[in-house]
Amino acid sequence: MSKFELLNASCADQVVDAVVNAANDGLWAGGGICGVIFSKAGRDELTAACRKYKTPLNDGDAVITPAFNMTNAKAIIHAVGPNFRSTPNAFEELYKAYYNSLAVLKDNGYHSISFPLISAGIFGGNLPKPAAESTKQCLRAYKKFIEDFPDYEIDVKLCAFSAQEMSDAKAVCGDII
Repeated sequence: MSKFELLNASCADQVVDAVVNAANDGLWAGGGICGVIFSKAGRDELTAACRKYKTPLNDGDAVITPAFNMTNAKAIIHAVGPNFRSTPNAFEELYKAYYNSLAVLKDNGYHSISFPLISAGIFGGNLPKPAAESTKQCLRAYKKFIEDFPDYEIDVKLCAFSAQEMSDAKAVCGDII
């Protein structure tokens, strides 16, 4: 049976098949969780693996690389979330970043995944509660995925890093967690 959990933690620290990087369209090392993942995996190795993809990627795209030096995961899925500063109504692209990550997980035979709150940090733009919106789109993608693939079990960990993000995300999840 598939499972969804909301955690007040870093997605980079979870023991899962795949950790999700909130990636930029060029797949280069950035700040926030992206910087943490590049550091943990090994900046040089991960940069070389990311360079094999034709960039820029589109908002909502997801691609996979090995996890290299991350001992808690087998792979890193790089999900390109929209930047709500430049695309203030990119809710569908945010949904696709989550859904496409789950599709990549399945396509590679993996079952467990840890997500950060994609587009909830610097890409949150002027959204009043970017963590809440990100949580909403993650749940939407999870529900659609288990509807589309009812026989493929997945274990999803959505990680809210700060106390405020956790509070906003919990308000969206209600009693499903």
